[in-house]
Amino acid sequence: MQRLDRFLSEAGVASRRELRAIIRAGRVRVNDVPASAPEQKIDETSDRVTLDGEAVGPRGPVVLLLHKPTGYVTSTDDPRDRTVMELLPPQYRGLAPVGRLDKDTSGLLLLTDDGQLAHRLISPRHAVWKIYDAVHEGEAGEADCAAFRAGLTLRDGTVCRPAYLRPLGPGRSLVAVCEGKYHQVKRMFRAVGKEVVYLKRIQFGTLTLDPSLKPGQYRKLTEEEVEQLC
Repeated sequence: MQRLDRFLSEAGVASRRELRAIIRAGRVRVNDVPASAPEQKIDETSDRVTLDGEAVGPRGPVVLLLHKPTGYVTSTDDPRDRTVMELLPPQYRGLAPVGRLDKDTSGLLLLTDDGQLAHRLISPRHAVWKIYDAVHEGEAGEADCAAFRAGLTLRDGTVCRPAYLRPLGPGRSLVAVCEGKYHQVKRMFRAVGKEVVYLKRIQFGTLTLDPSLKPGQYRKLTEEEVEQLC
């Protein structure tokens, strides 16, 4: 038998202090019955504990796919801005973003507590491709596509790996990159004389942005999706 608040704390839900308020607010249930107090005893091997309707328990690695809205910074903590962690319930606050999306960039963002997986996905050595939908000034042409394929040198001298640009008409293109330098996609467009107005990541490796997820919503990846991603 174990105290409920300790069980939830060890599952990564929140601190013991935060859990007291969460439990007293009626958000935690044990076998579908609202928990009575933080010190309530539970059998961690047989009792079913839920928080806001989601099962909580000792967990293995977790990978979430979040549809990041604009206006949030990709960070676990920030003294000035809202972070993507504020979009997640308490039991997922121990996860960390895989790479970054700018504050004004939306789209597919992965979060996980699996450090090895995160390193593999963002390491340039593994060259995991990311695809972005870009709205930009002007119209991209074959010369721009060739420049992206050749590997652009940015204005500060940064050399980018070859990337792929697919014009979709005036002011809109898809671009695929296999690295994640600072503001890279925006800077690449700027290098060919086109300012990005709006940017959205629509694919990360084998994963595409789930059309059923509205901005700010998330879902857990299935085991099969994680295996494919690896």
